[in-house]
Amino acid sequence: MLNFKWLRPTSNEGYLAWVLLAVIVIFSLLSNQFLTLQNLLDLSESYAVSGIFALGLFVVLVTGGIDISFAAVASVVQYVIATLAISYGLSSPVGSILLAILIGSLFGMINAVLIYGLRIVSIIITISMQSLLFGMLMWLTNGTSLYNLPDWLTTPIQVLPFHVGGQHYQLGLPLLVMLAVALLTWLILNKTHLGRQLFAVGGDQESARRIGIRVGVLHLFAYGYLGAMAAIGGLVQVYRVGEVVPNALVGGELDVLAAAVLGGASLNGGKGSVVGTLMGVFLIGMLKNGLNLIGVSNYFMNVVIGVVIVVAITVTHYKKRKETDVGFA
Repeated sequence: MLNFKWLRPTSNEGYLAWVLLAVIVIFSLLSNQFLTLQNLLDLSESYAVSGIFALGLFVVLVTGGIDISFAAVASVVQYVIATLAISYGLSSPVGSILLAILIGSLFGMINAVLIYGLRIVSIIITISMQSLLFGMLMWLTNGTSLYNLPDWLTTPIQVLPFHVGGQHYQLGLPLLVMLAVALLTWLILNKTHLGRQLFAVGGDQESARRIGIRVGVLHLFAYGYLGAMAAIGGLVQVYRVGEVVPNALVGGELDVLAAAVLGGASLNGGKGSVVGTLMGVFLIGMLKNGLNLIGVSNYFMNVVIGVVIVVAITVTHYKKRKETDVGFA
């Protein structure tokens, strides 16, 4: 008699793998355009920026914090770098990228100082920062988009081209940047003492402090890391679309947060994985892409995404209750 126990998921990533497989099968049957190599490559490139944001946010979630301001930080960084390039002759790609990372990290660290120093709930501080940065950006720029960008920031680069069935394809630079960020994040969290300390802080901040872990410094790193990833994601977005639109990124924060939570990150900290985070990003991406291909309304699309997120969080909570044998009471 066949034993199918090995097919039963034993981790959050395992459950997500089955959900992704089900989504792929369903949309492949409903649309012959879904499971094509070009569509999958386009999908991966379209959600690479969300993946970069989600990986940075995951590091913050690991510590038990939350940050909603990353899209506003990315928008400000975009505009600053583009303005310096257009009006002040900033032409060095390396210098521009390093400056962008520095600016993004500083904004993230400001969040950390306010959260840790004032002992204010992180979501309140970061929502306030998001509103402040985005409001200032739109006020100072009048919402004006920038187009005359330097060639190094907008010229498409041929990266890993290949041929399948006589057709030409290539892995896009945004996807490769996201994979590089994923590798860096995985190495930090899983192969360094710093990563173990980040998980320890998220698991129990007071206990971590008692054993000598410098909680404040780790908060600075986590929020600064997200700020750096926001800057990188912002530049990748400019590369993709060839322009700087001040309000292009703001508004998608909840999708990024949902992706991280779907991937197993806990809002209480101390849990999750890089692989799960990326799976969460592409689950949301596949749902939106598939629903769009079969002609579903954008409004109903949000309903479907919301249902998936609620179900995922419910299942996660149910599993936690089973593990700890603790109910709602």
